[in-house]
Amino acid sequence: MSTGEVEKQERNARGIPKAPFISNVDEYLGADPDAESALKDLQAVLAKYRYMDGNLTTRRRSLEEKIPDIKKTLTMVEFLQERREGKSKAGEDGDDLDDEDDLGDEVSKKPLKTTFELNDTLYAEAELEDTDTVFLWLGANVMLSYKIPAAISLLRSKLSAADASLQNVISDLEFLREQITVMEVNIARVYNWDVKTRREKREAAEASSGKKEIQA
Repeated sequence: MSTGEVEKQERNARGIPKAPFISNVDEYLGADPDAESALKDLQAVLAKYRYMDGNLTTRRRSLEEKIPDIKKTLTMVEFLQERREGKSKAGEDGDDLDDEDDLGDEVSKKPLKTTFELNDTLYAEAELEDTDTVFLWLGANVMLSYKIPAAISLLRSKLSAADASLQNVISDLEFLREQITVMEVNIARVYNWDVKTRREKREAAEASSGKKEIQA
């Protein structure tokens, strides 16, 4: 395939080229057909599609593991914000409450006991004190502190981006698998054409040889 043909090749939204279907093998191979070279070229293109398919499959698995973690973290940070907002509201209304309500507020202000994951099979208990700051793992052993509203904004942004990325990956995988099927069909068509042509040439040569023997 020439450079001009590659540039004109139809692509999907992420730039993955569409595999051209070989409807006429004679026309595809041209006046001086070389089926062996054509098959090598087609197999090289197929290998590239399969390589992209493998990479995207790995990325899909990574995103499908990552998205639930982001959702759990976001839910927890939103809970902390709601808890702080509830305490703030209770504090503002405290002057209008009687002694019994004040006692209830004191109970609600106690540290929140929870269990958090240290490793896949290791958990620990912790008490969450009233705080306006959370620490988020950003990957590559990097942790940063954020104010709760900023953390919620960041997590929502990451969740939205991860969801969009996953949808794109799924779409690309479907597209790639269609192109892999097209390339496999192309290879089969060229291979069958080569087998048929070789057989016809052999039969013609045998027929010609037989005629010469009869004439002799």
